[in-house]
Amino acid sequence: MTFELFVALRNLLSRRKHAFISFISFISVAGVALGVATLIVVFGIMNGLSDDLKKRILGVNAHVLVLSMSQTVNDYEDVVNRLNGVEGVTAAVPFIYSEVMVSGLAGVKGAVLRGVEPESLAEVLALEEAAAGGAAARTREAFDGLKGNGLPGVMIGWELAKTLQAEPGDRLYLMGQWSGGTGLDTGSFAPRVRIFELAGTFRTGLYDYDSSVAYIGLEQAARLLGYPPDRVTGIEVRVDDVYNADVIAQRVSRELGPPYYTRNWMELNTDLFATLKLEKAGMMLVLIVIILLAAFSIVTTLVLLVMEKGRDIAVLMALGARRNSIGRIFVYQGALIGVIGTVIGFAVGVSLALLLKRYQFVQLPEGVYTSDTIPVLLDWLDLTIVGLAPLVFCFLATLYPARKASALDPSERLRGR
Repeated sequence: MTFELFVALRNLLSRRKHAFISFISFISVAGVALGVATLIVVFGIMNGLSDDLKKRILGVNAHVLVLSMSQTVNDYEDVVNRLNGVEGVTAAVPFIYSEVMVSGLAGVKGAVLRGVEPESLAEVLALEEAAAGGAAARTREAFDGLKGNGLPGVMIGWELAKTLQAEPGDRLYLMGQWSGGTGLDTGSFAPRVRIFELAGTFRTGLYDYDSSVAYIGLEQAARLLGYPPDRVTGIEVRVDDVYNADVIAQRVSRELGPPYYTRNWMELNTDLFATLKLEKAGMMLVLIVIILLAAFSIVTTLVLLVMEKGRDIAVLMALGARRNSIGRIFVYQGALIGVIGTVIGFAVGVSLALLLKRYQFVQLPEGVYTSDTIPVLLDWLDLTIVGLAPLVFCFLATLYPARKASALDPSERLRGR
């Protein structure tokens, strides 16, 4: 142990005559620990919410959508085969998209209709994973029921089912704009109503989806909307790396060429995730202020200590201690406060985050948020930043007091001035 570190520890731990300074030191350590612990817990919750939201969005949306400027994708089987040969694409399935009116016993409501192939939908979407509570099993059964027994099946969000007061097995009437079999001739659009049987409901926790989306079989959607057998609205694509979806989408565009174009899930949800990042940045700024206040209290502690220990500093200089050694004593003391506070805060924050993640003792109102419990995700990059930031702030807080201490005139202090 160096001479400077030994003296710094003595000043920090053995200061019976300076109770007020000791109290300020304790407040400094507590402030750093509180700021670090709070940052870890808040970052864990923000990351958990963002990750949970991404999973739910990707559960009901493909990673990449392939669309056509001519409104429909012609000869879609050939397009699907070409997509399966693109590097990074793991699955591709066709879909039909339209807006329809859904009528039940309790009234009528507009909905977004998605015609899908039930047997291949799981290759692209993860609706069962996105379903909340016990809805996963019901979702699987509903997919099996899309083919229907007698009447064709339809699956709708649980909020939409609640609005229509519909139960599995009830009849629902879907009205779409039939295009006379062309799928393109806008002059021949006419309303058409077909009867479906409610095969089941799904619940993602995302209100916009749960209250407005309905799934039916691809063939039934083509009949309802008048699409020819070889035409669909677009192709849903799943990729091997969701965070590389934009790059893979560019490969798809180059492979297919005009009139096809792509949209990836990040483009479709840019505003949402930008808002989450802004909230996280704002929360980080507020909590860093707590650590800065603790750093200012370190400045106060060390300045008071320099004033109280002026004669002792002069004695050390008279015995041969150099000025830079005196400065290092106070740098070490402030750094020790930062290290102790950071270690305590780190231990408390990580422990609270892990307990919250494991036991979920905080329950959220059902149906209000995307999850009924608080999701927690600890990211090592965030933990590293949270661990290093207080140490940097505390080190910077020691520079002024250390400089003042090393600049003292020992002769004046020994004479009692």
